[in-house]
Amino acid sequence: MLSQRMTNIKWKLLFYFGLSTLLVLVGFIAAIHYLIDWLQTPELLLSVLAALLLLGLAVGFFAARKVQRGIDKLHLSMIELAQGNWSNRLAADPADSFHQLYRDFNEMAYAVENRLQLLQKSAEERVLETHSSEKAVTEERKRLARDLHDTVSQQLFAIHMSAASLPKLIELKSDAAAPIIEQLTQMSHHAQKQIRGLIAQLRPIELEGVSLQEGLDRWFPDYCRQNVLQGRLELRLPEPLSEAMEHQLFLIVQEGMANVVKHASAGSVVLSIMDAGHQVMLQIEDDGQGFSKIEVNTHSYGLTTMRERAQKLGGQLEIASKPGTGTTLKVKIPKFKET
Repeated sequence: MLSQRMTNIKWKLLFYFGLSTLLVLVGFIAAIHYLIDWLQTPELLLSVLAALLLLGLAVGFFAARKVQRGIDKLHLSMIELAQGNWSNRLAADPADSFHQLYRDFNEMAYAVENRLQLLQKSAEERVLETHSSEKAVTEERKRLARDLHDTVSQQLFAIHMSAASLPKLIELKSDAAAPIIEQLTQMSHHAQKQIRGLIAQLRPIELEGVSLQEGLDRWFPDYCRQNVLQGRLELRLPEPLSEAMEHQLFLIVQEGMANVVKHASAGSVVLSIMDAGHQVMLQIEDDGQGFSKIEVNTHSYGLTTMRERAQKLGGQLEIASKPGTGTTLKVKIPKFKET
């Protein structure tokens, strides 16, 4: 079948080639027959031959351009599919040589889209099945958060208060003790800030009974405030997402924000989630120290976890960063229409 379709295109190219050759021969014969008296010099003869050759090349060029447009159209559609737009289809004109090829492409895209949609639905069902076990883990994290708050956090606060009062107790060697006291005060304050961030991570809010947008409206500002970040939240979700997709996106956001706090040394962060029609796009952009691609540890737990959560729903994770320019994390998950 494929050889037959390529044969049709081959015969069409041969037709244009034969037409251009025929035009050159007919033109040459006509010139010899009717303009023989004018073609007495080699210069005139060469001029006529050059004009006829250009005519043949023009016919061949327009024929090749038409074929190239058909190939470019197919190529662009393949790129659209590779970028996640599985709803893209080619208009197949029966008069076009690429008609059957376009039809086969559309059938292939339709089949792959259906398979990916079934895969995504299957993954969503598995996510919901494991949701109950994740709830148990979340409850344990909440318990740990309460224990840490009642013990370690209060102890660190006591260390901070004691260190701050030491200058009043040490008067004889105040010059030598002052730098150490200042360092101790800063270290204890920093440790207290870190433990508060850990408590916030161990005690995440759940999406039970609320949408992803409502959950992030509550969680994101509070998380940024606790970690001294200037945060901006941009959500454009005109239609509700599936429960499984919202759950996975929420967990990816938590992991991504934890990475910003731990590694980026950022002052501001922008979290955006938008519905692009054929896919849902999540982006976390910070103004931190960034890193080079060589420094990226693709096997780190945080990146691996986020990548696996995206892949569960047929999506992908991308990271763009350079030293001194911050980091941008993107997650793209295909969104299918019900068929």
